[in-house]
Amino acid sequence: MSEEAAGKRVSDQSADEEEQPALPTEIIQEKKMQELAEALKEEKDRSEEYLNRLKYLQADFENMKKRQERQLEEVRKHSNERLILEVLGIADELELAIQQTKQTHTVETLLTGVEMTLKKLKKVLELEQVSPIECIGQAFDPAKHEIAAKTESEEEEGKIIEEIRKGYTMKGRVIRPSTVKIAVAPASKSPQEEKASEHEENE
Repeated sequence: MSEEAAGKRVSDQSADEEEQPALPTEIIQEKKMQELAEALKEEKDRSEEYLNRLKYLQADFENMKKRQERQLEEVRKHSNERLILEVLGIADELELAIQQTKQTHTVETLLTGVEMTLKKLKKVLELEQVSPIECIGQAFDPAKHEIAAKTESEEEEGKIIEEIRKGYTMKGRVIRPSTVKIAVAPASKSPQEEKASEHEENE
């Protein structure tokens, strides 16, 4: 093929391409809308799948939560069973001590029975890591003690001089504070009171 013929052919192809009409704008927009609709459908399907998975996970979580609550309730119901059995044993011993006292009509029998029962009770408390709070002669501590009364004393102010009700800790935590009486400094006397005291001493 000559150069002249080849050039003519290329020229004819260009002319044909220029003569082809461009796609209408409506068709282009419609095509884009179809593409968007397909993409939207894919995202919708994916979202529904995620939502279904989330619903299943939520249902599993709720079931597990209910199961754990039932287990905890069972533990709470029976957690004190062993302690109650120990206390029932102590109650039996107290009843036995009372019966024997009624038969013998002696206070010594009752005293012995009560002392033995108290000893057993203290053993039970020790097993539960319950300990009495030592307080006599110690400084008042609001975390461990409750003041029932204050008494003028030569002891250091704020020092505990009497235990009214014993306090206890359980596993290192205060479960009942000690009720105590603490010392306070004696109030200063007026000159008239001092003279009266001296007069009483001289008499």
